[in-house]
Amino acid sequence: MSTSANVERNKSRTICHASIGTNDLVKAKAFYQPVLATLDIDLVSEYEHALAFGKGYPEFWVQIPFDKQPMSSGNGVHFGFVAKSHQQVENFYQQALALGAKCNGKPGPRPDYGEPYYGCFVIDPEGNKIEASFWDFNYSSS
Repeated sequence: MSTSANVERNKSRTICHASIGTNDLVKAKAFYQPVLATLDIDLVSEYEHALAFGKGYPEFWVQIPFDKQPMSSGNGVHFGFVAKSHQQVENFYQQALALGAKCNGKPGPRPDYGEPYYGCFVIDPEGNKIEASFWDFNYSSS
């Protein structure tokens, strides 16, 4: 995707990017690169202190905290990633568990979120909460 296309796409987004901390960038890369690949999210930038993932644009960062203090996960904080299908949600979940994540909600519908919702929740090896969800607006309960 060209830079101008990224700039145009960025104008319609609400959030530019989000980041989480890590105490071990090598381990974080070994976890996040294959897990996010299940959602067609690539490693788009890599630095000595940070990794940036996205679809042509750095949207989700994993980094050593700027103040060099140990990272900690926030209770009540989680990041949700967009899946294109139920299968991508399943693949995300299985890959995350295979790489050391803990289940925080198996893949499936959650009618209280809305009938089109299908997703899963995991806790990464450092305690960050992440989600993959697919919103099937062609869903029919009849």
